[in-house]
Amino acid sequence: MKTHVKALVVGGGAVGTGITYHLAKAGWDVLQVERDELTAGSTWHAAGLLPLFNMSYATTHIHKYSVEFYKSLEAETGLNAGFSICGNLRMAQTDARMDEFMLYSSVAETAGVYHEFLTPAQIKERWPLVRTEDLKGALFHPQDGYINPADVTQAMAKGARQLGATIERKIQVDAYRWTGSEWIVSVTRMADVGGNLVPTDEKYEIHAEHVVTATGNHAQRTAKLLGIRTPAIPVEHQYIVTEPDPALVAWRKAGNAEHPVLRDADAKWYVREERGGWILGPYERNAPARFAYGVPESFRADLFPLDLERIEAEYMSMIHRIPTSETVGLKDDFNGPICYTPDGNPLVGPAPGLRNMWLAEGFSFGITAAGGTGYYLAQLMTQGEAEIDMASLDPKRYGNWMTTEYAVKKNEECYEHVFILHHPDEEREAARPLRTAPVYDKQKALGAQFGQVNGWERPIYYGPKDAPEDFDHNARSFRRGAWWQYAVEEAKAIRETAGLIDATAFTKHTVRGAGATAFLDWFTCNALPKVGRINLTYALTPAGTTRTEYTIVRNGENDYYLVSAGAWTDYDADYLRKCAEDMAPKFGHIEINDVTTQWGVFAIAGPNSRKILAELIRDAEPETALSNKRFPWLSARRIELGMVPVNAIRVAYTGELGWELHHPIEMQRNLWEQLLKAGEKHGMKLVGARAQNWLRQEKSYRAFGNELGRDATPLEAALDRFVDLNKDFQGKEAMLATGIRSKCVTVLIDGPDDTDPWGKEALLKDGVKVGRLTSGGYSVAFGKQIGMGYVSPELAEVGTKLKVKMLLKEWDAEVVEDSPFDPKNVKIRVDG
Repeated sequence: MKTHVKALVVGGGAVGTGITYHLAKAGWDVLQVERDELTAGSTWHAAGLLPLFNMSYATTHIHKYSVEFYKSLEAETGLNAGFSICGNLRMAQTDARMDEFMLYSSVAETAGVYHEFLTPAQIKERWPLVRTEDLKGALFHPQDGYINPADVTQAMAKGARQLGATIERKIQVDAYRWTGSEWIVSVTRMADVGGNLVPTDEKYEIHAEHVVTATGNHAQRTAKLLGIRTPAIPVEHQYIVTEPDPALVAWRKAGNAEHPVLRDADAKWYVREERGGWILGPYERNAPARFAYGVPESFRADLFPLDLERIEAEYMSMIHRIPTSETVGLKDDFNGPICYTPDGNPLVGPAPGLRNMWLAEGFSFGITAAGGTGYYLAQLMTQGEAEIDMASLDPKRYGNWMTTEYAVKKNEECYEHVFILHHPDEEREAARPLRTAPVYDKQKALGAQFGQVNGWERPIYYGPKDAPEDFDHNARSFRRGAWWQYAVEEAKAIRETAGLIDATAFTKHTVRGAGATAFLDWFTCNALPKVGRINLTYALTPAGTTRTEYTIVRNGENDYYLVSAGAWTDYDADYLRKCAEDMAPKFGHIEINDVTTQWGVFAIAGPNSRKILAELIRDAEPETALSNKRFPWLSARRIELGMVPVNAIRVAYTGELGWELHHPIEMQRNLWEQLLKAGEKHGMKLVGARAQNWLRQEKSYRAFGNELGRDATPLEAALDRFVDLNKDFQGKEAMLATGIRSKCVTVLIDGPDDTDPWGKEALLKDGVKVGRLTSGGYSVAFGKQIGMGYVSPELAEVGTKLKVKMLLKEWDAEVVEDSPFDPKNVKIRVDG
């Protein structure tokens, strides 16, 4: 067996084999090992469906690539992967479901995924066995279908071998050790003895520059060997196969085409043809997680007992939708483990804290994702970045606060929600509350409705404290939900009086030491601030795209406080630390600390914010303490508000006069009460994240994960003023070499009366897609919808007329100047 390779891939399912194929195609020397047989995990009992429908831009691209790639495998390898291109029909029983399909249509259009809308009559005309009188319509992907999971895996394996890869079966990984330049992986040859897989005395050490784990149901064991945490835990998924349906058999004998994969999302199941019968795959309530602490050694290609009572409602709804199936008996059943994550997206990318260790775990739709994951992960590994932004799939989106119990509860919830409406404003309830600021209970008592970001509870809006019994705070909609009117009033308060926002979830790091200044100067693209000042800057990837956005506060010569997005704490920390370790020999000692949980943050903003703080500040000259002269815009000062010491930063994400108040988290309740009391007579309102999101778009403030990401440079994001080309910084040459492929713009939209864009919609010019929105919402300043997004450079000029695709209609949109609200920043700089 080979013991020295460029890359070792651990796991022999469809995902691991897809990665092996694409790394080999990129020219790397690859060894893939599997502890049992190829496809022995979840791959063998997967139904092989290829669902293109996904609200994630990255995942949609992955699925799209897979479908096209699988169609090419037979010509390359001579192996038929069993791809049935029968189409994929998603049916809707409700108007809300059709709204979901219309929103997805925009995501699909931006990703180039072909689709059609069908009426109930059109469905009935094409497939008369399907009952349609209670349907509103359907979304149809005619180029989609299903594939044989084992066959496509073997085809990819053959293709990988043809490209020079080696694949070894019956090899179990026992330990990983990083030497500083390579991984040494200890493995044992396994043997099949009496149906059991047992270790032999044959042991090896494999030396690999890179390792990829794609271990499926064994992800918890892998995490323990690596000393990391992962939320990838399997959940039971069962499906049944019926005996032949005489009506279906007659339909096909008459020369009719195969039915598409049928999905009745409101009934929570999929159905497809199988040898004259039907396969029913439900996503029912109460499916349990399994193997939370590891897969038993005795479990191989095994299944769990079927629980028909648990899927009775879904079975009866299949009979309702396909009446001819009522008299058909059951032929076979499957109930096996399928790995999940809390948000349903896989974990793809670098492992936290480790070098050259790559994860590809947590695939609930592994067959659909296998080809695309291999393609884009190979780009990450061999080129430094993928052509699409993979941050939304990064394993570090879950931090060390996550526990096994949390993952179990969230994965069970995720499974149950596969077919439940995926509102962009949905907030799922399992495992909550978990991470809370000290004033959580006080906010809740004042009507706060919470969302979750990185486990933190944060107010997204404040509803009525004494709401009527029929008022549903949790009502979700693809249009303007129950929360909308409250967000409007909150946004108006910041523009007219003042608002208080809880921003405690912000990520916060300190960077200190003799090498801190030289390192940060190289690490970020803007000039570093002077002591007592702040700046906005970006850390770039080696490919020149945006890796992280930072507000940097300079407390001393080599003493910095970095603030970044709350959703990305471990993602930011890992990159910051790894880069600092790499550059320490050049720049000197660098000490980095994550202080996120030590400091709470309140953001106060609005014309009256200075008056409110003036009542609380303790200063020798309180009347001038907050003036432009003593506390200018983009500066930081240590002040005292009553008994609370505060690191105050004069900046506001809403574009109004304001301050961020960073305070010891143990004093948060005291500061909260002070601010509420002082703010009452100045018209201050409590404000949630949704109003803040609208307001930042009126100022064209880019948000990481939306406008900012690893698929665009800061120059493409139109952030030239934050890029200092007179200094050297990581990614500078690559950024300049990339040029301007597209440009970030702000648009005002004359849209429908009851709907705002969500930031997923296509931008059109003369009926042709020319870009996409990355953010969207409502502007209280302009009384219309607003959005931000990317278009080709020639269309980025102010005044360009575009269209935004919403609810299947095209609405007028116009490119406006950056910061359409207060473009001269007069309100932010106002003195007093």
